[in-house]
Amino acid sequence: MVASGAGPTGNDDGHDPGEHPETGKESNDQELEGLAEQMSELARSLQAKDDPQEVLAHLVRAAIELVPGADEGSISVVEGRRDVQSQAPSSDLPEQVDALQSEFNQGPCLDAVYEHGTVSVPDMVSEQRWPDFSRKAAELGAASMLSFQLYVEGDNLGALNLYGRKPDAFTEESEQVGLLIASHAAIAFADAQKLGQMRDAIRSRDVIGQAKGILMERYGITAQNAFIMLTQASSHTNTKLLDVAEHLATTGAIPSRRHRT
Repeated sequence: MVASGAGPTGNDDGHDPGEHPETGKESNDQELEGLAEQMSELARSLQAKDDPQEVLAHLVRAAIELVPGADEGSISVVEGRRDVQSQAPSSDLPEQVDALQSEFNQGPCLDAVYEHGTVSVPDMVSEQRWPDFSRKAAELGAASMLSFQLYVEGDNLGALNLYGRKPDAFTEESEQVGLLIASHAAIAFADAQKLGQMRDAIRSRDVIGQAKGILMERYGITAQNAFIMLTQASSHTNTKLLDVAEHLATTGAIPSRRHRT
C-alpha cells in the first residue's frame, strides 16, 4: 500500500521528481545579488558626481531603469512647504503633475514629504485621497504613481516620484527597489548640496574681494571702507550685495541708484 501523501514513485515530499525546489531559491538569490550589485553601482556613480543637478538627473534615470513599472520620473522639490517644482523630469508629464500639486496643494508627493515615507497610487482614476489632483493627473496620463521621501530640511522638502502610464504598474518589488534607490539618493544629494553651497560661498567671497580691491585701489581706502561702500550701493539700489560686487568686478562701475518712472 502506498503511504498517505506519497506520489506514484514513493516520494512523500509532494514534489514531482522532475522538479528542483532549489531552482526557485537559486533564482531568487541571483536576483538579490544582481540588485545588490546595481545598488552598489548606483551609490558609486552618485558619489562620483558633485553637482546637485547631475545627481538628480542620474538618480531619475536609474530609478526608471531599475524600478519595475516605472515609465517616467522626477524629483519634486517643495519650497516653503507649498511650492512644488520638478527637478530633472524625464518628460513633460512629471512637470505637469507637480504643477497640479502646487495648484491644489495636495498629492502623493506632498503626502510623502510631510507624513509618509512612501505613497503609492495604484489607479489614479479611482483615487479618492486627493480628488481634484487625481482627476487632472489621470487626464494628463499619470495612471499610477509612487512617491518616496528624500529629505526634509526646514521648510524645504524633496521626494522621488515615479509614474506608470498604466494602472497597477507598481508592485511590492517596485516599492522595495524604490526605497533602496531613495536611501542612496538622499545621502548623495545632501552631500552634493553641501558641496554646492560651499562653492557658492567661496565664489561669493572671491567676487566681493575683487570688488573691494577695485575700490581700495581706485579711492585709496581701507578694505573696511570699501566694504561699506559696497553695502551702501546695495542698499541705495535695492540690489543684493553679491550682484553689486559682480557688476563692479565685470564693468568697473558701481550700480547707480534706480529711479522710479
